Order: sequence, then structure tokens, then C-alpha cells
Amino acid sequence: MVALGLVVAQFNKERPVTHEMETRAREAASEAGVEILETIEVPGSYDTPLAADRLARRDEIDAVVALGAIVTGDTEHDRVIADAAAKGLTDVSLRRDTPVALGIIGPGMSQAEAEARIEYGASAVQSAIALAEELEER
Repeated sequence: MVALGLVVAQFNKERPVTHEMETRAREAASEAGVEILETIEVPGSYDTPLAADRLARRDEIDAVVALGAIVTGDTEHDRVIADAAAKGLTDVSLRRDTPVALGIIGPGMSQAEAEARIEYGASAVQSAIALAEELEER
């Protein structure tokens, strides 16, 4: 059985995008018979790589899922955040030899577009499980 770590960015949680993404992620894990061993809440998507690294270090965690929503603002800041988070999470996955699923939606989307993508929480969990199982066989 795959054991997951979950990182949830709190920015946009009150709107309720990341809250709903987390709910979908937990439902997907439960449906797959997978346990989420630990959840770390972080301020925003930019902060997900450090928390993902902490979880990926743990021997009992087979994969990590990072969830967040980056909604467009008045500047290009959303793209900077998305690029940094994606690169940081990729680096964690490669450095720790542990799957890290990117469940961060955005950048360049409106609030309505973000709300339409809450199922990415479930998709990220499904991806993490599939990769962990595939790599476990190798």
C-alpha cells in the first residue's frame, strides 16, 4: 500500500479553492485505499517545496502531493510563484528519489477558472499513487 504526504498551500483556501482541492485529494486517497500519513499546511504555493522535502525524507512516505492555487493578480507575480514552485518540487523529487505530484493549479487563471479545476486535487493524488507503484516495481 502506498503512503502519501500532503502539502496544502493556504493562500486561496478561504475562497475555498485549496480547501476543496484538499477534500478531493483525501477522497481520491480513500477510494484508492491509500493512507495520507501527514499533512503540512504552508502559507502559499511558493512554500510547498520545503514542506515536500521534509515529507519526502521520511522512509514511510512513498510519494508527496503538493496542492495550491495561483490566481492571476495585477502583475506577473503569479508566474514567478508558479515557476519557482514547480522547479522546487521537481528538485525535491529528483534529490529525494520520491515522487512529488504537482497539484498546483495556475498561473494565469481567474478565480472562476481556479474553482473549475478543484478536481486537480484528486488527479494529483492519482498521479502520485501511479508513479509510486510503478517505481516500486523497478
